[in-house]
Amino acid sequence: MPFSPYYSEVEPTRGQIDEMAGLVLLEFGASWCGHCLALEPDLKKSLAQRRDIQHLRIADGRGKPLGRSFRVKLWPTLILLHDGQVIAELVRPTAAEVERALAALPATDE
Repeated sequence: MPFSPYYSEVEPTRGQIDEMAGLVLLEFGASWCGHCLALEPDLKKSLAQRRDIQHLRIADGRGKPLGRSFRVKLWPTLILLHDGQVIAELVRPTAAEVERALAALPATDE
């Protein structure tokens, strides 16, 4: 699945996330966040090489239940899941940290 260019204001429930099959990358952030904007081109490039990863870009903020369920405090926070289970969490990662994390994920069929 390609890079999601926009942060969704409508978030899935934690139950829906926990039931997702395959590899999922949740990206919590905001369209105005400088750290999020700085990571965007590198994340887009990294995800282009792993089309088997479903990318969900979630607009986070005070009182947003999905972000709170993952204890998100800083943006961007990336949560990597495999079949609904958290396998990695990256908080304000560098491009190299994202590449390493994605390279460590199991390969799946697209």
